[in-house]
Amino acid sequence: MKFVDEATIRVEAGKGGNGAVSFRREKYIPRGGPDGGDGGDGGSVYLVADSGLNTLVDFRHQRRHRAHSGQQGMGRNCTGRSAEDLFIKVPVGTRVTDLETEELIGELLSNGQRLLVAKGGFHGIGNARFKSSTNRSPRQFTPGSMGEERDILLELILLADVGLLGMPNAGKSSLISKVSSATPKVADYPFTTLHPNLGVVSLGTGNSFVIADIPGVIEGAAEGAGLGLRFLKHLNRTRLLLHLVDMAPMDDGVSPAQEVRLIASELEKYSDDLYERERWLVLNKIDLMTAEEFAEKRAVVLEELDWQGPVYSISALSGEGTRELMQALMKRLKTLREQDEPVEVVEKAEEPWDPLKE
Repeated sequence: MKFVDEATIRVEAGKGGNGAVSFRREKYIPRGGPDGGDGGDGGSVYLVADSGLNTLVDFRHQRRHRAHSGQQGMGRNCTGRSAEDLFIKVPVGTRVTDLETEELIGELLSNGQRLLVAKGGFHGIGNARFKSSTNRSPRQFTPGSMGEERDILLELILLADVGLLGMPNAGKSSLISKVSSATPKVADYPFTTLHPNLGVVSLGTGNSFVIADIPGVIEGAAEGAGLGLRFLKHLNRTRLLLHLVDMAPMDDGVSPAQEVRLIASELEKYSDDLYERERWLVLNKIDLMTAEEFAEKRAVVLEELDWQGPVYSISALSGEGTRELMQALMKRLKTLREQDEPVEVVEKAEEPWDPLKE
């Protein structure tokens, strides 16, 4: 299935049913009085998170989603039937934004979570409810209000604890395939990853986390070069970043330290928050040189970067050093999870206008 992480749709809530104007007319009952019933409420539109979905591709084919309108009121004080709400399934991790105002409507972060995106119209009032001691035969009624209509942007942002970051061909896909059951495309040329991949790293009962591999970042990604800009957003919800560095680049003139600086610069241009996120340096491809050569290169890279954070040396291809790295990640993630505050989900839901409350 094609991976689609953005879609624009239009949601239209149903109109409220009009109130009825009716008078009781029965034989032998000369003063029946008003008996017009209220209309029914229009259906609202909700988004529902479904863990069984992993792409927004279905919304490329169906862009308009409309709830039904409420039924009109009837005589004999019969109330019109309210319309059923419309529930639209979306993947867990979907962010919803109003296209016109660019307002964040909410985010769906857990399976089964609901988010109101268009409120149904309020029902109209029938003439029976306008009867009073001074108005015994009212002909007043109110029409049902229109339901909300809006164009919204759906953005699927992967929910992962750890994000892999690096230049093309740094070994991100090899690493995620080695430490999890994910099976991304792995080849000896750049840009083999064309869409994000998720993998679950399991280190025993109760010890697991999700790791995300995104397409390689190149210079100018923050301005739209390559695939970096489109997929950098998938790192927004990660707790920690692993910056993979190719210590044996195909081009001898490439400096690993310079590539680290380049990606750090792109992160800063894209998001200050992402730039300041905790980031570990992972020096890859230790299997392609002797221990002495690698130690010398490692010392040069760390000195040029003046790196003060955690550093790990691995071979994503053979798996050397990866278990120690995953165990360290698990330990750190447990600490971060304990420090995390509950995520507040933004929902916009306004109370309908009731003319009789004024």
